[in-house]
Amino acid sequence: KIGKNEPVCIADEVPFDIPESWEWVRLKDIVVKEIKRGKSPTYADNSSILVFAQKCNTKAGIIDLSPAKHLDFKSFAKYPDDEYMQDGDIVVNSTGNGTLGRVGVFHDADRSNDCVIVPDSHVTTIRINKILVLDYVYYVLVYYQPYFEKNCSGSTNQTELKPLVIANLFIPVPPIEEQRRIIRKLSSVLPLVTKYDEKEAALEVYNTAFPAQLKKSILQYAVQGKLVPQDPADEPASVLLEHIRAEKEQLVKAGRIKRDKHESVIFRRDNSYYEKVDGIELCIDDEIPFEIPKNWEWCRLGTILQKLTDGTHSTPKYAASGIPFISVKDISSGKISFESTKFISEEEHELLASRCDPHRDDILLTKVGTTGIPVLVDTDRPFSIFVSVAQLRFSTELLDKFFLIYLLKSPLVQTQCRENTKGVGNKNWVMRDIANTLICIPPLAEQKRIQASLANVLKSI
Repeated sequence: KIGKNEPVCIADEVPFDIPESWEWVRLKDIVVKEIKRGKSPTYADNSSILVFAQKCNTKAGIIDLSPAKHLDFKSFAKYPDDEYMQDGDIVVNSTGNGTLGRVGVFHDADRSNDCVIVPDSHVTTIRINKILVLDYVYYVLVYYQPYFEKNCSGSTNQTELKPLVIANLFIPVPPIEEQRRIIRKLSSVLPLVTKYDEKEAALEVYNTAFPAQLKKSILQYAVQGKLVPQDPADEPASVLLEHIRAEKEQLVKAGRIKRDKHESVIFRRDNSYYEKVDGIELCIDDEIPFEIPKNWEWCRLGTILQKLTDGTHSTPKYAASGIPFISVKDISSGKISFESTKFISEEEHELLASRCDPHRDDILLTKVGTTGIPVLVDTDRPFSIFVSVAQLRFSTELLDKFFLIYLLKSPLVQTQCRENTKGVGNKNWVMRDIANTLICIPPLAEQKRIQASLANVLKSI
């Protein structure tokens, strides 16, 4: 019933049922001051009056007056005494996106030097009748925050919550002693809710990161020889490395590849690992990150490759069509994409191919910017690559290509990639460090068992 008008049924307006001893009221009927916003202030560099702004009503649930500016004293006369902020005033952020509808309570303890404080035009103040429990009304308004956000007006860039929307809110009012009991219960429960929110947020972060971390753990497990059982009948990796060296020697003699000037050989002696380069032996125990099965071998990545080079160091002359020219952005997804590649002429491609000629079953490796992403070439389409991509060629008869991809993705290699990527901004994993990357090699038969097991396990993650 409003004034002398006939009573109107509002059963469809009240948000929920309440106990019989409670009553519904409009917020405007339990305040001692009109519910309205402050004024648009005129600021001064310094004065004894502060202007309470939306930023003072923080997301953390506390009032912070450090962002408050000073009011020009000449405009102070526009503010009647009842608009000065008082202890227990409820403030509601009333404009803008992101903070609109945020509720806070101002207390005298928030002042500094007993200064006068007035609200600006972006804040609505609510002064509750002191018969009611202030904290109870505050929590009711916090409950209404989603309603505030839905019932704002204005454009997408500048929304506002009109004081009338706040003033007409339905407030459920319990008996005064029950208000106090509710607040006592909330005081004991809400800290637990806060802890639950923190745990839930931490769990969400964990669940988001878990699949990637699980993949890393499985890959690490695989390259440590713990994913599949060893078979004593497998030809040892030491013999496999000898086959690789012999095949590379034949290619050198045939003039198809250049001899490695600083060939590395890693071997074990007296329970320590040694590396022989240029006739000099050095103990490398401090580089060995973990133990491997007896029939595995440690070696440098360059040892198992027939070819390791990067793309052209000069920007080519691009053409409207022709041969695709691949850079990091075209393989950073883990696959080769020709959708947005640039093109070069066939003549320029042939010139570049004399040094770098990627083809099917080679591995491309990103080495500038986003480093360490391996991609298996699975196309016969000719293309050239930029300096930001390395070409890795190996014997597909002696090494399993899918195992090598998993090996390059493993924490063993990725850790070395991060440690050896140098520079500021567009960082570079230089060819020398790529060649010197420490890897472990199982027998060929075990490589095939590992990659088959990984393919089966990782597809479900």
